[in-house]
Amino acid sequence: MEPTELNSKKSAPPATVSFYEKHKKIYIRDVKGWWNTWRWVFVWFTQILFYGTPWLLWNDRQAVLFHLVERKFYLFGLVLWPQDVFYLALLLIISAYALFLFTAVAGRLFCGYACPQTVYSEIFMWVENRIEGDRSARLKLDKGPLTARKLRLKASKHAVWLLISIWTGFTLVAYFTPMRELLAALPFDFSGWELFWILFYGGFCYMQAGFLREQVCKYMCPYARFQGVMFDPDTLVITYDPERGEPRGARKKSADTTAGRLGDCVDCGLCVAVCPTGIDIRNGIQYECIGCGACIDACDPVMDKVGLPRGLIRYTTENALAKHFSLKDVVAHVVRPRILLYTVILLGIVVASAWSLASRVPLKVDVIRDRSILAREADDGRIENVYNLKVMNTTEEPKRYALSVEGMDGIEIVGERIVAVDSAENHEVTIVVRVPPESGKKGANTIYFDIKALNHDAIAVHEKASFLMP
Repeated sequence: MEPTELNSKKSAPPATVSFYEKHKKIYIRDVKGWWNTWRWVFVWFTQILFYGTPWLLWNDRQAVLFHLVERKFYLFGLVLWPQDVFYLALLLIISAYALFLFTAVAGRLFCGYACPQTVYSEIFMWVENRIEGDRSARLKLDKGPLTARKLRLKASKHAVWLLISIWTGFTLVAYFTPMRELLAALPFDFSGWELFWILFYGGFCYMQAGFLREQVCKYMCPYARFQGVMFDPDTLVITYDPERGEPRGARKKSADTTAGRLGDCVDCGLCVAVCPTGIDIRNGIQYECIGCGACIDACDPVMDKVGLPRGLIRYTTENALAKHFSLKDVVAHVVRPRILLYTVILLGIVVASAWSLASRVPLKVDVIRDRSILAREADDGRIENVYNLKVMNTTEEPKRYALSVEGMDGIEIVGERIVAVDSAENHEVTIVVRVPPESGKKGANTIYFDIKALNHDAIAVHEKASFLMP
């Protein structure tokens, strides 16, 4: 080897290795079928629920409102206060167990049908298809030069996307600020925070559903990363049957696959063209798969055309595919101890939460002893303590409450013993409690306040407090 050649090889720069895949825009082909129909059923259901709920009224107020300014959550006839944060914890626990259960049974059902990223991507792609045309038309449009027609179509599409995004942000804020106030503030009288969250949420909706789409599912969503620990060989997932489909190859409808030594897969590529994340399901189970079933809807009609049975791509389990289980065996393996345990725990938490809400007393009382006056002697020689009572009426109608106290001999409330509180309001009242000097020991003595709603015996609270004797 010549010295010049040796020196050139030594000085050659090292090859650059990229850890990031270059993004390629996915042009998804429209597909019709059973799974696509169900996907649109969930799109309609979730969006009617999301956009319609803030318009519902209950007792002349918004039926569902998380009013942060008033620090109250209204859920139809239920009013939750900051002291009810326990129910928020229960809701999170129920959501977590439901996620574990559904994922263990049938994989990423939530991702494929109810996830906001999937739902809004479907809506944005529908708008794109109606304005720019089908897959081939969009490919041709993007590759072509910038013409007046291209500019008009692109501008129309983005204008509709922006309108949907802004209205989505407006609707989200309507869950935290009453819809009536937001409508009265149109178009430019919003507060700073309201305007910020409308634009913030609307901007993310526009960006993620319009541009990022599958990148959110593949790179940003944490669920795609840890879902593998929830799967097992008996989890229902979308799978391709390689034993039946390989080797791939095109053939005529009347061709004998056994004679040509070909599998059932005709290698048409439709399963890849309709996939919202751009994967090839024939390469096996992949974390990018969101379980939407679009590849099944694309493959089954092809099997019909070539005269082969459906199910080359289908919902099944790894064990069922490898061991050729019957439908009865698949059901038996899906209903396994792990699933039964999740179900029992989830039902137990749901029932306990429902019982707790149903038996919840719609009255909350905080008793705070006035620390500026530990104890004082009245004109008649009795000992007084002063208390501040915060009475929270969590019902939707005004209430009058009777106050009483017990726990020491001769103890009584001085002055008015009836408190009136408006519906869903918090009323603070200062009361004076007296006892004879001989009725308690020196220091702290335990007493109890009873607050009962007049004409509502079931609405009553028994609160513990301390009475200080000098």
